[in-house]
Amino acid sequence: MTLPRQQQINRQRNGHVLVWDQNGLNEIFEDTKPRCFQKRFFVTFMLFLGMANAYVMRTNMSVAIVAMVNHTAITDGHDDVFDDECPNWNLTEVEESQDGEFVWSSAQQGYILSAFFYGYVITQIPFGMLAKRYGALRFLGYGMLINSVFAFFVPIAARRGGAWGLSVIRFIQGLGEGPIVPCTHALLAKWIPPNERSRMGAAVYAGAQFGTIISMPLSGLLAEYGFDGGWPSIFYVFGAVGTIWSVAFIIWVYEDPCSHPTISEREKKYINNSLWGTSEMKIPPIPFRTIAKSLPFYAILLAHMGHNYGYETLMTELPTYMKQVLRFSLKSNGLLSSLPYLAMWLFSLFISVVADWMITSERFSHTSTRKIMNSIGQYGPGIALIAASYTGCDRVLTLAILTVGVGLNGGIYSGFKINHLDITPRFAGVLMAITNCSANLAGLLAPIAAGNLIDNQPTIAQWSKVFFIAAAVYIICGTIFNIFGSGKRQPWDNPENDHINDNHEAQRHNSSAPVTIVPASPEKTKQ
Repeated sequence: MTLPRQQQINRQRNGHVLVWDQNGLNEIFEDTKPRCFQKRFFVTFMLFLGMANAYVMRTNMSVAIVAMVNHTAITDGHDDVFDDECPNWNLTEVEESQDGEFVWSSAQQGYILSAFFYGYVITQIPFGMLAKRYGALRFLGYGMLINSVFAFFVPIAARRGGAWGLSVIRFIQGLGEGPIVPCTHALLAKWIPPNERSRMGAAVYAGAQFGTIISMPLSGLLAEYGFDGGWPSIFYVFGAVGTIWSVAFIIWVYEDPCSHPTISEREKKYINNSLWGTSEMKIPPIPFRTIAKSLPFYAILLAHMGHNYGYETLMTELPTYMKQVLRFSLKSNGLLSSLPYLAMWLFSLFISVVADWMITSERFSHTSTRKIMNSIGQYGPGIALIAASYTGCDRVLTLAILTVGVGLNGGIYSGFKINHLDITPRFAGVLMAITNCSANLAGLLAPIAAGNLIDNQPTIAQWSKVFFIAAAVYIICGTIFNIFGSGKRQPWDNPENDHINDNHEAQRHNSSAPVTIVPASPEKTKQ
């Protein structure tokens, strides 16, 4: 069977169809590209804010717990929980004791910090499956609403229920936040054309860094000057902000272009034709058996797991490191802890433009682009963590190295993080649910491992072990992605197979009727 000329060209491009080569899209593309107020841009912006809110809810506990704990009371046979290797000179704000209400050991703090992720992990795959069947919008909006509302109960749970009561509330918050990543990926798959994926995907997921940037310094200020004892105001303020966003998202955002009541016809056709090749989207049953045999899938899975372990190590433990070893005040702690994530946010936006240029210029394939970006995003922080282990008491150098390393981590958003959409645009949400679930299982081990390593021993040597483990995980998993990763649309997500399977299904139901297998049109291969 001879394929049409255009389809042969598209296959040579690894199944990625350039927008300007798609039939009937030239006028639509020219009309849509220059405009700033397209609906897909608004969806992207709201998803960005949603991701920011999600990471605010994750990271605020990392700063708050420093203010919540009575560090002087945690002796257990040791003089105190600070490391005395580093002197106090050359610091304008060093604090020897900022003691809170609760006597929780470092190990207990690790379990509290990880409780959120237990709830977060177990809802990943169920919500990914439900989002495919019933749509992603409501699960994302109402899940984040639950997360935000339960933030108001954090102070009550901590004061009345102790460490276990607080862990239960954080677990419920994690349950509510479970839909954020798989449902975001599912919405991106329905709204964002292929040639905009790196930029739009990076813009949305950069909300994680933006949320961290906002959360850490503001949490530090609220812990220092806030109401109801300081630290409770962290959860009241961010809980209110999250609630407002959740309601706005449910009201103003729509599942896909076809269901949006005010989207222009041109933009709707542009999005649907560039993604699916027709004005309608068809998604067959999920081919779980074939996915389970796919090496590119496992490359993404392991890269995601390695990233989460390293990232969660830094995100949950950096404020504690800043206090115990570098010995900054709460106010300085939050501000300085956020600098690496500011660098990551800015770098991720810059490198995503470079990634899209690499692809659209045809100088690099999707596969090579993803591997280059991911190498920057995982080798960079791995090397930085190793270097930071040898800086000793040099606070400026330590912070500079961690800032550069975490900043380079922004490359992952144009690497493995958006790679799900490359290999399977139609099942991207489900695939993200699977990898994100596994990745967060790895991520929840990070604060537990760190908490036990430094429990009553917050020395530079013990913290170096924490950094070396995270660095090794980063580098090993990044290397596996470079070996087995791919930017090609996989055969199990080929629309041509849908056409063949449909005919085979018809033949099975009516064996007496002849079945003609018609070659798929060029549009059928489009993403």
